[in-house]
Amino acid sequence: MTLEQKIARINELYKKSKSSEGLTEAEKSEQALLRKEYIDNVRQNLRNQLNNINVQNEDGSIENLGERYGSKNAQ
Repeated sequence: MTLEQKIARINELYKKSKSSEGLTEAEKSEQALLRKEYIDNVRQNLRNQLNNINVQNEDGSIENLGERYGSKNAQ
C-alpha cells in the first residue's frame, strides 16, 4: 500500500469512526497501526531534514548539525 493509499484509508476510518456506524475492533486496530506508521514516517523525514542542515560559523567554516548534534549514523 502506498503512502497516499494509507492516508486515504486513515481518513476513511476517521470518517467512519465519527459516523453513527462506528468502527469494528479490527478497524480500530488497523487505524491505530496506520496512524503509528504515518507518525513514524513523519518523524523520520523530519530527523533526516534536520540532520542535513549546514550552518556557516563566524570563522567561515561550515558545520553539519546532524554530525554534531543528531543521530546521522544511528538511523
